[in-house]
Amino acid sequence: MIRSILLASLALVPFLAAAQDRPIVLKAATVLDGTGKTLRNATIVVNGSKIVSIDGAVPPGAEVYDLGPLTVTPGWIDTHSHVMYHFNNGRLAGRGEPPEQAILYGMENAVMTLNAGFTTIQSPGSPEDKYLRDAIARGILPGPRILTSLQPITDPSLTPERIREIVRERKQQGADFIKVFASKSIREGGAQTLSDAQLEAACGEAKALGLRTIVHAHSAASAKAATLAGCTSIEHGAYVTDDVFDLMVQHGTYYDPNIGLVLQNYLENKEKFLGIGNYNEEGFAFMQKGVQIVLDTFKKALKHPGLKIIYGTDAVAGAHGRNYEEFIVRVRDGGQDPMQALISATSLSAKSLNLGDRIGSLAPGMEADIVAFDGNPLQDVTAARRAVFVMKAGRVVENLAHDAKRGEKK
Repeated sequence: MIRSILLASLALVPFLAAAQDRPIVLKAATVLDGTGKTLRNATIVVNGSKIVSIDGAVPPGAEVYDLGPLTVTPGWIDTHSHVMYHFNNGRLAGRGEPPEQAILYGMENAVMTLNAGFTTIQSPGSPEDKYLRDAIARGILPGPRILTSLQPITDPSLTPERIREIVRERKQQGADFIKVFASKSIREGGAQTLSDAQLEAACGEAKALGLRTIVHAHSAASAKAATLAGCTSIEHGAYVTDDVFDLMVQHGTYYDPNIGLVLQNYLENKEKFLGIGNYNEEGFAFMQKGVQIVLDTFKKALKHPGLKIIYGTDAVAGAHGRNYEEFIVRVRDGGQDPMQALISATSLSAKSLNLGDRIGSLAPGMEADIVAFDGNPLQDVTAARRAVFVMKAGRVVENLAHDAKRGEKK
């Protein structure tokens, strides 16, 4: 039954057309390469899934897309997006939902995310992620490249040895990285929940197995403990202090603040969450205050040279396909330099995923993940909402730009 539902839905998806069998050339007036460079009147040549050259000769038989005045960037990366989270009948979906229905909602979220210009996401927390990840990787479904932690580690009663066992189990199950909860949510004040020894067990075992670790840590104490434990990234960090930011710089720990979408999305969709789990009036009142709290912490973080601030949104139900709002808030309200914000969303986030040699920048040999915007996000942050041309791994998956005309074979 699941297979028949999927096949029926896929009949509507042009993405499943035959793979490109000839070179593609993209011509653009402005190209932001993801590392801080701006190229003018560039010609990007793509063959298969890779960028072959920039400003090279147009190969014979190439299919040419003239992107005209659009601004071209690498595909954007969201390092914290819960792709399976969705609403059903106007409420947050939960346990008991048929799995075939859940995976179809995940497909919908994946398509919306890809169409918004995000060609890679990291999803920290659903066992179902694995099936969506693998289907997209096989090329039978459209969607961003997905990395998943599968089920996160959350239980503070676990012994360090049991945590090490779980890390090994996650690797065997196919997790790309390990997600750990080291503090309560911002709705509950964010106090540390896992001990230093537990964090050392999780992050130490993961590192020994070649896995990265991202840690939900709102309090300064939990962020400090995770940094000292050698964890890869601190997520949220609403109450991180200057001394802990300095420590993160020293240890090369990534920081993923999530200030522009997640709390705003909860507040906009309050009636769809209220009454489920710990989504209560007190929690929503706290989240309303939290919007300013996390913004102030982000501004504090920007004052620490060398702090590696990556791009994650913590997108949940209602937020998928709007992942660009994080960029807008960081620049417009947080005061981040727009080029640095773009680097955060591309090459720096790629490095945090250990994929900096494959994605996140535009250069020969890199995966052809390429997005074109109607407008320049460095000059008008709202242009981030207007991805009108999207290519992932050499396949054009969206072309809404009137100026992106396909040329004849040369």
